[in-house]
Amino acid sequence: MKTAVPIIVAGLLLMLLGIGQRTVWAPAETVTASVAQDAQAAPVTVIEPGARGSADGAVEVTVTADGPFTLAVGRTSDVEAWVGEAAHLEVTGVSEDTLSSERIDGEETVPDPSGSDLWISEEPGDGTLTYRWSEPLEGDWSILLAADGEAPAPTEVSVTRPNDRSTPFALPLIIGGALVVVLGIALLFIAPRSDRSGGSRGNGREPVEGTRAYARRHGQAGVKGAAPFAAAPTAVVVAGLVGAGSFLGIAPGVATTSPSAPSGASSSPSASAAPSASASASPSASAEPTSVQGGAPSAGSDASGPPVVLESQLERILGSVASTVADADAASDADRLEPRVAGAALELRTASYAVAAKDAKATAPVPVADAPLLLQMIPTGTEWPRTVVALTQGDDNPVPQALLLVQETPRDNYRLMSAVQMLPGSTFPSAPAPGATGSVPLDTAGALATAPQAAVDSIADFLTKPSGANAETFEENSFAEAITEFQSGVVADPGNKAAKITFTHAAEEDGTHALLTGDGGAMVFGYLTHTYTSLPKGEGDTIDLKGTVYQALTGKAVSTKGIDVNYGEAVMMYVPPAGSDDKIRVIGAAQQLVSATLR
Repeated sequence: MKTAVPIIVAGLLLMLLGIGQRTVWAPAETVTASVAQDAQAAPVTVIEPGARGSADGAVEVTVTADGPFTLAVGRTSDVEAWVGEAAHLEVTGVSEDTLSSERIDGEETVPDPSGSDLWISEEPGDGTLTYRWSEPLEGDWSILLAADGEAPAPTEVSVTRPNDRSTPFALPLIIGGALVVVLGIALLFIAPRSDRSGGSRGNGREPVEGTRAYARRHGQAGVKGAAPFAAAPTAVVVAGLVGAGSFLGIAPGVATTSPSAPSGASSSPSASAAPSASASASPSASAEPTSVQGGAPSAGSDASGPPVVLESQLERILGSVASTVADADAASDADRLEPRVAGAALELRTASYAVAAKDAKATAPVPVADAPLLLQMIPTGTEWPRTVVALTQGDDNPVPQALLLVQETPRDNYRLMSAVQMLPGSTFPSAPAPGATGSVPLDTAGALATAPQAAVDSIADFLTKPSGANAETFEENSFAEAITEFQSGVVADPGNKAAKITFTHAAEEDGTHALLTGDGGAMVFGYLTHTYTSLPKGEGDTIDLKGTVYQALTGKAVSTKGIDVNYGEAVMMYVPPAGSDDKIRVIGAAQQLVSATLR
């Protein structure tokens, strides 16, 4: 009895100590660190990955400013590229309740970062903003803060992250204390052995010789009829449980958490001294289907590494491009295209507006659709310019269209450089092979059967001289067939005997872009200018424009000196890898009448 009570009390104290570690003395759930109040402001504040500390999950970033500002999240390398040589405050790491920071001197103004395609997410703030910062993919991610690019960026920044609330000794203390209590209670119900043999140490009587009590008293090893035993002092048992650390010495388990993974048809003039004739020089869609070929891992998969544009970014970019084009189409205003359209796409659409303004029968340009997204080709290389291809087909698109998007510099947004319709019966190449991240040189063949620019020059030469040196360079395709058949038909037309007709196609070098495909080949986008010239052969001959779009464009029904008609032609080709026996395939095209000029 005297030993049991202290044991029970000791066990209860151990249990209370363990429970206290889980409750009263438990660490705070979160810990907050802030940038020092004397941090020097700059046009940009960059919160680097080190400010997250060792947190694997989401952290909360709280920003306080005197006015509106933008919080943007992007890859660390992209944020650094956007900041460039600008002065900025770097928030680099965390130590207890302080975020370390350093001001880097440089340019004192930057563009407004809001709306940049570089960011995977963006939040507007005014006053105080709390943002839950998580990493969308494996890699380094940073936060950029800026006002309008001229005013100082916010410097009052704090990061709240989960605290280490592990209490490795709490459970052993609770379990160990409970066992000690059970042991003490058990001792209370174990009667003294001397009571069972008729004698006890407490009444002063000498046990009778031959009894168990007598044997215990006198240290005999055993007596007749008594079983041998070994006795150990109760105090030693308690010391073995508590003092030796049988429970306190248990190493705590390690808890781990895994972050959640996270062309329109066009009429052509006839040159004659007799009635005019017209024909279409554009391919038309047919019932023969186009196909989209997969097979290679899409950009961003485990096999190919992180893409330069996440799917959510691409959807946002395509939505912005499509809405910009739709707005410009509705107003027939080329100026509205400028923020999101350039290159061949801009020239062809601008021309379509100009033609439609003078000819009510002109075919409207094919709409640009942002969804559904059938396939995308996104590189993983981090250099600029960055080129992305998206294949879409909206309700108003008879066939899928390939959209070529280019981001020239980190501070530029992606702009639509080319929009071409897939030719009937063509196949879209697979996405880039795993690890194929580099840019494709335009003027050297390298691993390709021919250099991309040479391929564009070849198609221009073939369309100009179908029986020339490049007669066997390309697979048969509806675009080339439509162009060459129209040209030969116009020349052979008896009504055009009084006219000298020539057709020339020339490649615009600054309109060529190339991306690798899954089989080691390349997708090549090119832009051609097509000039159709019709001149009177002899004195008194004329070029009849009556009733054609060219009368509308020139304001003349007849020309005595001739006419130059210009078209723009955007082409998309597949160039096979070196060593392949395959020919170059034209898999997409768009054509637009650009202008008509009298001589």
